[in-house]
Amino acid sequence: MNRMTSTQARHTRRAVLQAAVDAGARCASVNPDSFFRADREPADEWRARRTEALRVCTGCPVRAACEELALRDREGRADADDMVRAGLTGPELAAVHTVQAVRLAATVAADRDTEQRELRNLVTAVQDEVASSLDRKHEGERLSPTRVQAEQNVLVSILTARIREIRTARRARTGWEVAA
Repeated sequence: MNRMTSTQARHTRRAVLQAAVDAGARCASVNPDSFFRADREPADEWRARRTEALRVCTGCPVRAACEELALRDREGRADADDMVRAGLTGPELAAVHTVQAVRLAATVAADRDTEQRELRNLVTAVQDEVASSLDRKHEGERLSPTRVQAEQNVLVSILTARIREIRTARRARTGWEVAA
């Protein structure tokens, strides 16, 4: 896997960053809890686990993408050393976010705009497919309405599943996970 630079990550949309992290993160085989301090965990135990988590991040080919996602998601707090992401602790992430707040706000807005555009395109595709005729041909042969209907149903199911996925993610980001 090619390494992504910080500059490349800053100019890349969320979906591509997430796909890169999913495909190439060194931490994929590590327990995710290793990167977070447990409630009431003694400081010396956390320091040892934090050091190990930081070691896992060292040399990760998608570290820049992971950092960019963490910054866009506003992960880390200045007052709490309770996590590691992309080789940075929570306070370090918070400090970087503070310095890059204006850029990050614009990037997050652009990500959401892309998502909204995808939603509009998906809804239009569903509407077009539902309104389309059952009278179709394949290689000059007229297809049976039953076959066409079955194919339409599959396509509409795929499109509506993606719409649901996007809407669910948006609700979760805005605190509306339980909304219909």
